[in-house]
Amino acid sequence: MVGGTLLLTFSGLFGQVVGFFYRIALSRLIGAELMGLYQLIMPVYAVLSSLTAAGLTVAVSALSARYGAHGDFAAIRQVRRTSLRTFFALLIPLGAATILCSDPISVYLLGDARTRLGLCLLVPCLALTGIENLQKHSFFGAGRVAPPAICEMAEQVIRAVAVLGLLIAFLPQNGERTVGLIVLGMCLCEVFSAGALTLLFRRCMGTGREARLDGGDLRREMLRIALPVGGTALLGNLMGSANAVLIPRLLVRGGATVSQAMSAFGVINGMTLPMLMMPSAFVGALGLVLVPRLAKAVALGRIEQAKAQLCRVMEATSLLILPAMALLTVIGPHLGVLLFRDDRAGGYILPLAVGVALSCYQAVLGSALNGLGKQSAAAGNMLLSDGVQLAFTWFLVGDPRIGLGGYVTGLWVSALVGAALNLRAARNAIGVKAQPFTWLVAPGLAALLMGLCCRLLFHKLLAVGLGAGTACLAAAGFGVVLYLAALQAQGVRCLRLGEQPK
Repeated sequence: MVGGTLLLTFSGLFGQVVGFFYRIALSRLIGAELMGLYQLIMPVYAVLSSLTAAGLTVAVSALSARYGAHGDFAAIRQVRRTSLRTFFALLIPLGAATILCSDPISVYLLGDARTRLGLCLLVPCLALTGIENLQKHSFFGAGRVAPPAICEMAEQVIRAVAVLGLLIAFLPQNGERTVGLIVLGMCLCEVFSAGALTLLFRRCMGTGREARLDGGDLRREMLRIALPVGGTALLGNLMGSANAVLIPRLLVRGGATVSQAMSAFGVINGMTLPMLMMPSAFVGALGLVLVPRLAKAVALGRIEQAKAQLCRVMEATSLLILPAMALLTVIGPHLGVLLFRDDRAGGYILPLAVGVALSCYQAVLGSALNGLGKQSAAAGNMLLSDGVQLAFTWFLVGDPRIGLGGYVTGLWVSALVGAALNLRAARNAIGVKAQPFTWLVAPGLAALLMGLCCRLLFHKLLAVGLGAGTACLAAAGFGVVLYLAALQAQGVRCLRLGEQPK
């Protein structure tokens, strides 16, 4: 588990770094307003993905783990083939409807006709992404993380090169064509990922006959796992889409112009949040590895092992995310100006950092529930959390005295609600108990000390004339040493995370 997590963490961090600089270049090429326009079409992509692939990926991971535990690669091949057939059976009618109705969707649902071309190009992009993700989760379930991890790193580089290359070659264009060029670049990178993973799957899993599993039973088992997850993803993405569409409209209602509202939306979702989300690559890797591991432990009746694995993952999440958020709270505003050339990129940095940290806990515990076979509990908790976020947006963002502050407040409140509900469900499932000291108190106090000292050092360095970039690096280096020393003083040993749970 540690080896797989480290490999996926490296892959995720590599992708986050490449993606981060890709977003910097993208924002400088197209500006905040068109960043907001691009962000506006992504909820549609998320809704289509939840209708077609979201639940199937979890089902493929769980079933591949089940059959991979016995070395039955023929069964894994059958699971993969059945999932791909199911995926295209869902995608073809939905994709056709999206293309045919792209004009009313762009005008009446998204509120901006410039999104039409991007919507049409999302359909082939989603088809290729689905092929990639279903095969990727087959590897994860079988415990082979190297092939998808390597493909993921290559994909990030190809996407950045393809999108930025198209923009540099064909800009300036109007807003609709600019968004279309971005999605076209995404399609080109997905061609590589889908093709490479198909070849790697055949090489690693073999090309012989499939297992003689009953097709009807396999589809029913797959749907039993996929429907709660997919249904949750659908409803959650619908609420997320409503949230994304409502924010610019409510800002306009509060007195902003359309351009100002779209620009503010692009800054917070295209600059500030991606900057804060960079450290979450480790959490994503943990979730991918945790689901099949917990599924295997539960299938073999090793409940104590499952509890130990979940506790280690929660501890690791705190030890990495809390200091990262503390440091970014200090240097984030200057880092945003340095990278994005926009002084608004550091707005709402503290409450957004709290929201990102809580969302990491929520994501890890949600992955744990999926691995424990409690998809329905994870689904209900996610929907309630998304409902809280949508309520804050609906009632507060339109108030000119609050504006985007209502969305930001809803972000951390909803993540807190989701994390608490997921923890309660995990406790009911396997009896895992929260460990306040190692999960929160020790890393939280160390991160608070680090943040306060880094803030003092950072502003002193700026006051003596040191450049913002150099001051950020110096504060980060000092903060890491201080944080590790503070953990050691409290008796927390980070190396203990690498020990194998019994």
